[in-house]
Amino acid sequence: MKIHTKTMLTAALLAAACNQPKAPSASITAELTGLKDAVVFVSVPVADSAKTDTVPVKDGKFTWTGNITGPQKIYIGTSTRYIDLFMENSAVQIKGNIDSIDQLVITGSTTQDAWKAYENSISDITKQEDALYGRYEEVKNNDTAQAALEAELEALRLQRRSRNKAYIAAHPESAVSVSMVADMAVMGEYAPLDSLFRLLTPAAQQTATGKRLAARLAILKKSAIGQPMLDFTQGDVDGKPVRLSDFKGKYVLLDFWASWCGPCRAENPNVLKAYNKFKDKNFTVVGVSLDDKADKWKEAIKQDGMPWMQVSDLKGFRNEVAQQYGIQAIPCSFLIDPQGIIIAKELRGTKLHTQLAEILK
Repeated sequence: MKIHTKTMLTAALLAAACNQPKAPSASITAELTGLKDAVVFVSVPVADSAKTDTVPVKDGKFTWTGNITGPQKIYIGTSTRYIDLFMENSAVQIKGNIDSIDQLVITGSTTQDAWKAYENSISDITKQEDALYGRYEEVKNNDTAQAALEAELEALRLQRRSRNKAYIAAHPESAVSVSMVADMAVMGEYAPLDSLFRLLTPAAQQTATGKRLAARLAILKKSAIGQPMLDFTQGDVDGKPVRLSDFKGKYVLLDFWASWCGPCRAENPNVLKAYNKFKDKNFTVVGVSLDDKADKWKEAIKQDGMPWMQVSDLKGFRNEVAQQYGIQAIPCSFLIDPQGIIIAKELRGTKLHTQLAEILK
């Protein structure tokens, strides 16, 4: 069989073109007044990690190019804050002031436009939440007022979750919907999150973000309310091994925290108050620290006057117990009953005292 030389050349050129690295088809052009950094960091989630590019900045301006496998949330980090936005294979422009990131003008991404539209649709809730958060300082020493404030916030959170669910149900194919469920899964409970995940289309579940979310849900399922506690052994402040199962027979608040975590340190006096109130009613606390420096950890225990058992492997957020329980944000707590069953999660503020008072009558 005779093959024309020109045909062979064309085929070779096509093959060579196919083997070439794919040219970047996503780009960001940013102009941010007030940005003094020499570089910013653009992070694109990949599998269970991220690909981070260091991007030079001049006079508050920078450009970035790359490939995005599908519409997803990416992150731009500066020395003082970070910007998250929905990116796709398109040319995106960002303009505004680095000190007002909630007012940045981001154009060129249809997924970002969809997210912004949803944010605007729930502004009635977020404005009320912001106002209530601003009152925390004035009620911190008044238990009754604090409980009322937390009840108002919880009512608003329920409204937000209801709006989220309605959006996901109406847009089951959207990258915004997948990201919503993923954001809620940072500290959420397995059962309601799984029901939201099942609302997504199979294609949405199989996106990169969807696959990460599925893996996250598998971890949360193991530490869900109603499940047996996940036993572990970790060293105390003297390095002596301590097993969680040694505390079976008591109600145990498994409290994840760290010396460097401001909200954790603010919550510690509340946990101490609960400990002192209920310690003689078959209740104790076991703290798991996500510190990586022993001196900082021990000093925080001393400063905050925490008399209960404390353990850590000093691996920071890579703490093996934290990974076992799926901890992605702190403070985070689990209430375990005397039989070793997880019966409640995320008990903070007056909610902790109310729950313990109901159980330990």
